[in-house]
Amino acid sequence: MTTDTTSFEQSPSTKAATPAADALDPRDDLATAIALAGRTLAAVRPDQYDAPTPCEDFDVRRLSSHLVAVVRRIAVIGRGEDPFSVPSFADELADGAWGGAWESAAREVADVWADPGILGRELRLPVGRLPGAAGALMYSHELTVHTWDLARATGQRPVWDESLVERALTLVRRVLPAEARGGPIPFGPVTDVAADAPAIDRLVAWAGRRP
Repeated sequence: MTTDTTSFEQSPSTKAATPAADALDPRDDLATAIALAGRTLAAVRPDQYDAPTPCEDFDVRRLSSHLVAVVRRIAVIGRGEDPFSVPSFADELADGAWGGAWESAAREVADVWADPGILGRELRLPVGRLPGAAGALMYSHELTVHTWDLARATGQRPVWDESLVERALTLVRRVLPAEARGGPIPFGPVTDVAADAPAIDRLVAWAGRRP
């Protein structure tokens, strides 16, 4: 089981994530993933902040802080700026302030990514320079898995967009090998799920979670 799916940013095969020109607009999936993550974050109760999550090193508090940082980073990347200028955690936020910060960051992402030209523009991602389309796909995957982590930890049952999850699963199977996990591939082993399991179960299992 991985400790942090932001490590997906470091996958050596992320360049394969760039979609064909006639593919669906990956910004739509990114917007859907951001919206669902925001609703899940807003539903977290104060008595749940110390609860463990399936992302081993994160409790709910730490994961909530990280999610805000991820969305802030997506906006910075869209502006062509250095992704590492955004810390991995929004440590300046007090407990419970994540929802308000999320709304502001999500609006900024929507504004920055509104130009369709961003999809073909070379952006600076943690893994290197990639087209915006690849970045949108990568972060849709990360947000979806972390939303599952947060939902599982807090007893929520989000309504998943099945088509989005299937696309994220197709992506992650292409860029994240099932074998040789660990070291430069910082994910735990794929866990077993039925071939006809819900798409979200198959997605998080590939990321080393246990649905």
